[in-house]
Amino acid sequence: MQGKIIKGIAGFYYVHVAGIGIFECKPKGIFRKEKIKPLVGDNVEMELLDSQEMKGNITEIFTRKNELIRPAVANIDQALVIFAADKPKPNFNLLDRFLITMEQRQVETIICFNKQDLVGADELYNLRTIYEPCGYQVLLVSAKMQEGLGEIHHVLEGKTTTVAGPSGVGKSSLINLLSPEAEMETGELSDKIARGKHTTRHSQLLYIDQETYIMDTPGFSSLYLTEIEKEELGRYFREFETYEPYCRFQGCSHTHEPDCGVKAALAEGKISSVRYDDYVMLYEELKNVRKYT
Repeated sequence: MQGKIIKGIAGFYYVHVAGIGIFECKPKGIFRKEKIKPLVGDNVEMELLDSQEMKGNITEIFTRKNELIRPAVANIDQALVIFAADKPKPNFNLLDRFLITMEQRQVETIICFNKQDLVGADELYNLRTIYEPCGYQVLLVSAKMQEGLGEIHHVLEGKTTTVAGPSGVGKSSLINLLSPEAEMETGELSDKIARGKHTTRHSQLLYIDQETYIMDTPGFSSLYLTEIEKEELGRYFREFETYEPYCRFQGCSHTHEPDCGVKAALAEGKISSVRYDDYVMLYEELKNVRKYT
């Protein structure tokens, strides 16, 4: 029987089998001997030990497409990062940090602005014009008014998506609308592991539809860029690539050099000033981190 690990806690792994339910499993000893640790998101083969109690053993972990460290999860197809259009106003610097983190991991990101009902058409247009020219898909939705849900369903279909965003943006409301059975499944899982629904911060996949899962992650209020040199930062700003060949100096930092293609594009309105200002701020931050470490 094949399924997907949706949660792991205290050495037990909870495997979702579409159309049947959630099985509590232990991995075979061979994995420990070979120092292979199952991850949430792993596609596995399991042998059934007790069909009534829904218990089994994981006998095989299929080849992973990718593996993220924080959160520890495998086989993620994409990320959906949710911010509010207002209340709270979007923190673009925080959003750019998240985008850079996902670019580092080569995980495609879709940007979703919830609470679109709180702002006017001009402000919504501005949100699009910051990120769409960079190649990011931007969704404008309202959980309260239940607007734009079909578009989200479309981008999630057939994929495993990690859903992230700061607290207070309506992430939980959206997830509950996307997966009405999520509460029921979380409850079923809570019964199995004898814990309350909201007492754990472990990563958990929620089943939405056939081959469609979302991973809810705790809300974040800060993100620190790690394992990145200031000289690399520009490659994670997609829109710079087109204009870098026009820089006079090879290895141009796009901050102070003359005849910089990126700064010329900025002056012509081809690059968002919001994005460029964040780039300069992050460049200085990385420069100072290296100076004092």
